[in-house]
Amino acid sequence: MHRRNYFKKRYSKTELAQGIMVCRQCHNGIHRFYDEMTLGKTFSTLESLKADPRLSEYFAWVARQKIKPGGLV
Repeated sequence: MHRRNYFKKRYSKTELAQGIMVCRQCHNGIHRFYDEMTLGKTFSTLESLKADPRLSEYFAWVARQKIKPGGLV
């Protein structure tokens, strides 16, 4: 994503280097629902991810699961 002109024109290098800390299970689920381009254009903040109905339902499901060792992404 960082090398695409769309993002170079709209975001600074610092903004492109920032990330969102989520667990592995949530990370995998996010990518299961949306491709990288859609995520970059539409869901660039944690708030926008939480506001999406499909993802918020998935996050609620993940929160009810037993915690496995592995930490954050």
